[in-house]
Amino acid sequence: MAPRRDGGVEALLDDLARRRAEARWDVAICLTDLPLHTERMPLVAQTSTRRRVATVSLPALGLRQLRALRAAVPGLVGQLIADASQERVPPHGRAPAELTGQVAAIHRVVGEADAGELGYVASGLIGRIRLLTGMVRANRPGRALLGLSKLLAGAFGTAAFALTTNTIWEMGDALGGLRLTVIMLLGLVAWLIVGHDLWEKPDRETPAELARLFNLGTVLTLTLAAAVSYLVLFVGTILVAALLIDTSMLERNLHRPVDFTAYLNLAWIISSLATVGGTIGSGLEDEETVRAAAYGYHPEPSGWRDEQDA
Repeated sequence: MAPRRDGGVEALLDDLARRRAEARWDVAICLTDLPLHTERMPLVAQTSTRRRVATVSLPALGLRQLRALRAAVPGLVGQLIADASQERVPPHGRAPAELTGQVAAIHRVVGEADAGELGYVASGLIGRIRLLTGMVRANRPGRALLGLSKLLAGAFGTAAFALTTNTIWEMGDALGGLRLTVIMLLGLVAWLIVGHDLWEKPDRETPAELARLFNLGTVLTLTLAAAVSYLVLFVGTILVAALLIDTSMLERNLHRPVDFTAYLNLAWIISSLATVGGTIGSGLEDEETVRAAAYGYHPEPSGWRDEQDA
């Protein structure tokens, strides 16, 4: 589901409990891409016997989410059924403490076991790294890469023009490519964020900590997509340069013997400069396509996405 952002995990569990009551389910487990926290630590899962619901934060599971879900969800369901039963039947899944050994993301259990309000918390540094990688995974960087087709088209057009200009060859031999590459990638990401209004601002519905996480997830996703786009452009430029520019012609312009490393350096500089053309092309991208790379973006932010809506 795509929950409201304010109120944290308690508000999410309240919404889920109302959904469970409306559907007349015995228990309900919510899988959400919303990053959750408790005690300033990433929250992997939370159970509430009183509400007969539980939630799992998918980003907190990191990259291998399906395997972690297969280990965690049966235990959560069994715990809810056992705690809610008046007969106090034995749990149908693993005990709460056992999940820490079955799910790598879970570091410890907090809360009141007698009340059935349990939180499964990740570790500090490793948990935050896992949370960020999980956010990037949930944000589908491949979709962002495919969506920036006009960016690549503009970049390839600029690179094709640059390959025919001997002044660019001399610049490629004189300039350092690493600094220019970093500047161009950062400039491209900044252009996408500013030009398409992808930066989350804290407000009444979005707490400052959540906005920071959303923005970090967006920046990491766009940086990964831009880096892959740059790599594709770089490889394509090397191939075209090797086919079109004869070694003797390059030697006459550079006034020195050249080898394959000269072509690599030339492609490096041209790819970096061509990213400027790609940046201009990115302004022509479909607004919905680019906004899909923003972590906090949902077409229907207050809607439920379950089997009825699928």
